[in-house]
Amino acid sequence: MQILIKGWVKPMTDAVQYLKMNGLGNDFVVLDARQKPLKLSHDQVRWIADREQGIGCDQLIVLEYSPLDGVDVFMRIYNAEGGEVDACGNATRCVGYLVAEELGKKAVTIHTNAGLLNAELNGDVVSVDMGTPRLEWDQIPLAEEFEDTTGIELQIGPIDAPVLHTPSVVNVGNPHAIFWVKDLDAHDLERFGPMLEHHPMFPERANISLAQVLDRDHIKIRVWERGAGLTQACGTAACAVAVAAVRKDLTDREVTISLPGGDLQLEWRASDHHIIMTGPYELDGEGTLPAELFEESAA
Repeated sequence: MQILIKGWVKPMTDAVQYLKMNGLGNDFVVLDARQKPLKLSHDQVRWIADREQGIGCDQLIVLEYSPLDGVDVFMRIYNAEGGEVDACGNATRCVGYLVAEELGKKAVTIHTNAGLLNAELNGDVVSVDMGTPRLEWDQIPLAEEFEDTTGIELQIGPIDAPVLHTPSVVNVGNPHAIFWVKDLDAHDLERFGPMLEHHPMFPERANISLAQVLDRDHIKIRVWERGAGLTQACGTAACAVAVAAVRKDLTDREVTISLPGGDLQLEWRASDHHIIMTGPYELDGEGTLPAELFEESAA
């Protein structure tokens, strides 16, 4: 298998190569399946993602050829629990860097289950056009019809004194629910996250964010990711928060989103309603996975 970055890893005959990357601490194992296809089971993904027995990551990324003309790569995304998901903003920036470097291009097009994403390399950051958000209740989707998705009827805690309530909901390739709070540190997201992710309101589950508006151009958030748990950063959550904040007139269209792992720059363009996300990427290392782990895939 040919590795993406020239000089990183020599071609191997048996073991499967991987790169370890992260975007603001949201970390990934990246496999290149363009020469030799890989069909991964839930157990295989969970083993690789396990931080004790495997490599350890929030998401596993598999690169494949896209059947579409003019598209540089297809990016398949698995959460740590083993299930496939449609979008991951931080991984898109990392893959954008890898493929741009490999092809000697500044801009590349990445095919995902959520659609085509354009990524542009600008030094130590990558800007990704994440497309337009889906805002209707059945696009998110929700189990009940709501005319206004800037704040739906959902709460945690007593009816007369809820701990969290009235989240904004947005789909940016995956479902997001954003609870607006005055103090992030006053809420135990690790406790409430699993309950809210699996709430009956979200038939496809949801990513859960707590968002604290600091200024018209600055929001601080924490995220419980669907299928991954608490993460240092979530690119699609940052996109969803930026959109929801504009819809509620809490911020302007250009905003800094601060996550535990660092900052992302977001713009929800008025001209075409596309979301532009800009942030860093990092190569953490490389290695090989045992060939026997993939024997089931080759069978």
